[in-house]
Amino acid sequence: MTTTAAENATTARPYEAAAPLAPRAAFLPALGAVYRAQLARARVSRIPLLFVATFQSIGIMVLMRGVVDADPGSEAARSVVAGSTVLVVAFVALNLLAQYFGRLRAHGGLDHYATLPVPPAAVVLGAAGAYASFTVPGTVVTAVFGSVLFDLPLTHLWLLAAVIPLAGAALAGLGAALGLLAPRPELATLAGQLGMSAALLLGVIPAANLPAPIALARDLLPSTYGVEALARSFGPHPDWAAVATDLAVCAGVGVLALAAATWAYRRAALR
Repeated sequence: MTTTAAENATTARPYEAAAPLAPRAAFLPALGAVYRAQLARARVSRIPLLFVATFQSIGIMVLMRGVVDADPGSEAARSVVAGSTVLVVAFVALNLLAQYFGRLRAHGGLDHYATLPVPPAAVVLGAAGAYASFTVPGTVVTAVFGSVLFDLPLTHLWLLAAVIPLAGAALAGLGAALGLLAPRPELATLAGQLGMSAALLLGVIPAANLPAPIALARDLLPSTYGVEALARSFGPHPDWAAVATDLAVCAGVGVLALAAATWAYRRAALR
């Protein structure tokens, strides 16, 4: 029996092992790559929504200034301005990120990230950081406008440099987890909207004016501690120890929220 040329070539050539896969990228370079990619992607599509978030918060403050008898420096004035300021962060970092990850899961976008040698935590943190970054201009504008509108001092607005990233991390982690755990993108959108509404109602209204059960729900909302820290800084003599405590709690909640989002990403990517 004669053998063909192809069979001779097959038997003459030893079996060649498949090339090994590329090693998984280090966390920090992967985080930077995902952050830059998400920032470039969201720059065009999210900027109009950022204007909506800013005008929404400014409109709420104007409305509250007209219907609430808030004396300059009062607790009500500080709560309205601080709550409306952090609401910009909630609109983008919680609401829009929940919608984004909900669509990503529904349309198979997670499969793309799963094929890349990128740690899951880098994907979640990169997307969360990009969305939170878009809140900076609107948050600053809202805080300055509200301070002028309610005759609050502008002296300690530098605290936004801590409030924005810490509240943004906590709300972005929560938004990503909601989007990744929702079975349908419509439910992710609904969860994001409800979370933003909770940030509005529980952040703008002073804690002393809320019934006990609702005040407990307020304590469970991640953005509450950023609101409290910013509201305390508007006082004539800020209690910096209490401000630091609020920011520390906000940071701890942010770590837990981002860890939950990373777990939800792994869970969704394996399905």
